[in-house]
Amino acid sequence: MSTQERPADRSARDGYDAAVVHLSDPVWRQDFPLTSAGEDEVTRREFVRYLVLASGGFAAGNVGIALWSSLRSINEGEPREIVALADVPEGTAHLFDYPTRADPAILVHLPGGELRAFSQKCTHLGCVVYYQPSTGEMECPCHEGHFDANSGDVIAGPPQRPLGRIDVEVRSGMVWALAARGEGAEGRS
Repeated sequence: MSTQERPADRSARDGYDAAVVHLSDPVWRQDFPLTSAGEDEVTRREFVRYLVLASGGFAAGNVGIALWSSLRSINEGEPREIVALADVPEGTAHLFDYPTRADPAILVHLPGGELRAFSQKCTHLGCVVYYQPSTGEMECPCHEGHFDANSGDVIAGPPQRPLGRIDVEVRSGMVWALAARGEGAEGRS
């Protein structure tokens, strides 16, 4: 007789019927009571078909969103007064909202008398940018993005796109915002 016996061998030796011996399920099967009966409901082919349909749906949705965003009109705003020119000395900035009350903007009176206006939202993550007269730059304190105060172009930091430009002009001593041109708009004034 061997030193290791199977349970069926012991039951046969002890006079029990070997067919009656039932081994308990392994512990993992008690924790995860899955049967193969439920596995036949979705075949691999059906799963791949669902996967392809879902991927196609996501692709079609992305194309739809791209078309919608390229065809919609952008609110450029209506011309309106911002501030009196005398209230913004050279080398300072004035904060205002344009084209809507929810869009922060900044007017910069550059040394030399030129006026520039930009969206105050950083093109990196939308933090608020400020004018630094000592450096002549617009600075985003969130991630140290720097923009040229004359053109809105990126000088340093993580932003990849220039600030959105707002066209301005002086009418009878008042600074007027004419239109928001968006990020990197050509024909800067």
